[in-house]
Amino acid sequence: MRSLVLERKDELRIRDLDPKEALGPTDVRIAIKTVGVCGSDVHYYTHGAIGPFVVREPMILGHEAAGIIEEVGSAVQNLKVGDRVCMEPGIPDPQSRASRLGLYNLDPAVRFWATPPVHGVLRPSVVHPAAFTFKLPDNVSYAAGAMVEPLAVGFHAVSKARLTPGAIALVTGAGPIGMVTAIAALSAGCAKVIVTDVVDEKLAVARSLGPAIITVNVRSQDLKSVIARETDGWGVDVVFECSGAAEVIADTAQHGCPGGAIVLVGMPVKPVPLDVVIAQTKELRIEHVFRYAHVYPRIVALLGSNQINVDALITDTYAFEDSVEAFDYAVRPKPSSVKIQIELGK
Repeated sequence: MRSLVLERKDELRIRDLDPKEALGPTDVRIAIKTVGVCGSDVHYYTHGAIGPFVVREPMILGHEAAGIIEEVGSAVQNLKVGDRVCMEPGIPDPQSRASRLGLYNLDPAVRFWATPPVHGVLRPSVVHPAAFTFKLPDNVSYAAGAMVEPLAVGFHAVSKARLTPGAIALVTGAGPIGMVTAIAALSAGCAKVIVTDVVDEKLAVARSLGPAIITVNVRSQDLKSVIARETDGWGVDVVFECSGAAEVIADTAQHGCPGGAIVLVGMPVKPVPLDVVIAQTKELRIEHVFRYAHVYPRIVALLGSNQINVDALITDTYAFEDSVEAFDYAVRPKPSSVKIQIELGK
């Protein structure tokens, strides 16, 4: 089948590559319609590896996807041919200790699309477990369905934060993950969400997410002063660190209120400092996020009820035939770009 294949670092092309996936009794076969371009996909393209995950042989990219079911396994009862769906891309070992504890995203044996050596979904169809396939409401587009995967990171972060209605949150970094974390924080009832970045165009997109968003360009504005103003000098209830920048992570404890929380979402490329004494004197709880678990159904329900909307985040759309061009653009996107998607069919 025609697929977008990462041959090796810096070499990407569309060619025939068929993973030859057999349909099991609890699986569904999905015709792929829309796939989002994730930063990890781009990193594999430009670097050939992420930590211990190294591209050693040709690999199909893409893991943020939505499509339509074209075949179901004999034991599948909750889905049928013709259902429009989105898919959770990580498949854990159900017998692992992590899975049995409900921490399936932490299963060391999880097979995650477009993480070497597992093929991704920038191809005509894929076989996937029905248990990790979720029906989309009629009013949710394939484009929005493909956004459920990045949204899941933000909603998992909010779950780790234990947010309560009326809280004030800080989101550092207005990239795609920062944006979806802001959406998740608003949906959890935050009264205000302060979003920071150094790019005015991205902050403009963040402001479009709702009137409770307050944006700060940290190159030209003093973040501490804004937080003091918006919290009466108390500090934010939760800091969602989404940039992965060492200097930003180092300052997170400065911004949290006594008894508040820091949720580390962005991944730094190397070990970073954190002022533990300030965190201790405030008794800040520090949480970490790795992918997500148990959030897809809630996100799909919120999209279906129009409680959240991701249209403003989908800034660039390419046809499948232009996938290489899409990735080249993703390496150096315009400042206003947030999420790039590739369409394989309507």
